[in-house]
Amino acid sequence: MPLGRRLVTMTLLSLTLVVLAVGITAYFATRASLYQQLDRDLTAVGTSLVQTVQQDPATVGGLTAEATTTANVTVLVVRADGVVTGVPGVSTIITPGPQEIAAARTQLPSANRTLTTGSGVQFRVATVPFTVDGQSYALVVARPLDSTHATLRNLWWVLLAVGLVGMVSVSAGAWWVSRQTLAPIRQLSNAVARITETDELTPIQSVSTDDLGNLTESFNTMLNSLSSSRERQKRLIADAGHELRTPLTSMRTNVELLVADENRHMLPDGARAEILHDIAAQLGEFTSLVGDLVQLSREDKATAAPEALDFAEVVKAAIVRARRRGPNLRFDVELDPLFIMGESDTLERAVTNLLDNAVKFSPPGGTIRVHLEGDVLRISDEGPGIPDDDLPHVFDRFFRSDKARSTPGTGLGLSIVAHTVEAHGGWVTAGHAAEGGAEFTVHLPGTSHPPEPGEPGSPGSS
Repeated sequence: MPLGRRLVTMTLLSLTLVVLAVGITAYFATRASLYQQLDRDLTAVGTSLVQTVQQDPATVGGLTAEATTTANVTVLVVRADGVVTGVPGVSTIITPGPQEIAAARTQLPSANRTLTTGSGVQFRVATVPFTVDGQSYALVVARPLDSTHATLRNLWWVLLAVGLVGMVSVSAGAWWVSRQTLAPIRQLSNAVARITETDELTPIQSVSTDDLGNLTESFNTMLNSLSSSRERQKRLIADAGHELRTPLTSMRTNVELLVADENRHMLPDGARAEILHDIAAQLGEFTSLVGDLVQLSREDKATAAPEALDFAEVVKAAIVRARRRGPNLRFDVELDPLFIMGESDTLERAVTNLLDNAVKFSPPGGTIRVHLEGDVLRISDEGPGIPDDDLPHVFDRFFRSDKARSTPGTGLGLSIVAHTVEAHGGWVTAGHAAEGGAEFTVHLPGTSHPPEPGEPGSPGSS
């Protein structure tokens, strides 16, 4: 059942139960009130008639049929021995029972009750005991319940009509409210159906500020994230295809030369070795490019296996690798401890990429400065630096400035650095060093002292 129909159904069911409870309560409360009022009236009539009846119980005090008809009552006198006397000229249509005889004998008033005649007519009966010359009697006053029953029937029809009108009105109101309330949900549902059919990630217009409006905004945020992720994937695939095409084409050309030479022996001496060496270099470039692409394709925000580590030790390991690649360069290293939660392998690769970049552009005999102070790592060189126009783009995938196009590399190293640092909750920027070269600044959240046992990130803590 649709949500709107369920809402209307539940509202109607709840209202029906309320109407039934209120109607039944009102009916029986009114019935009890009418009966109480009738009992008071009959008791008052009986009390007022006792003084007259006591003068002559045998003739019921001289009451006439006209008087009882006007008062719409039936009056009887019951003697203690069970003899019943009625008003002269009035047929006795009710028969007193044991309760009225007991009231005459004990002189204690009996509880008012409903008496049904042989013809099915109901009377309400009140009894007032009295004595005359030592003889015990009871005055019985009865009134038919026709008018009371008619009033209750009318009340029942009124309650039924009001309940039906109320249920129809509330059902219409619930239907309207459900349509208005569930409009954003239907909008979301239609948007999901549209996205499924058209694959268009168009945000939904929202004008409300309630919970449903927040839900719409959250859905739009999800759409924007999905659209951004899709665009990044498209851009990565396009850029990767473009970058992979160059080494693959070169490798294919070299392999075709080797195959042709196998049949024709057209290559001069030493050319075959050069081609094999070129293929090996291209395979290395291809392998590096694939590794960088795999690294960038990871979308997880948290590291794969986070652990408590000293970032200074990670930087030292990266410097060891960089020294081998730049044996004629000088490294100015100052490292303060920085304890963080992270993955040492990915962090070491990010720092190595920054150091490789510095090695690549440093002049022979140049100095590379690596300073870790507090939670900030600075790596600078004495190379040509980064042009101001290129600074906003150095962390873009496959971006290579005009000065770097003749140098080896995939154009993904700095993108991997930014991705890794951001995944660890930090940030990285590029700028100009005081010595004129490039300077990269990395900030990672951490502390200068190791965590105490039991603290988050300490060994054995949970």
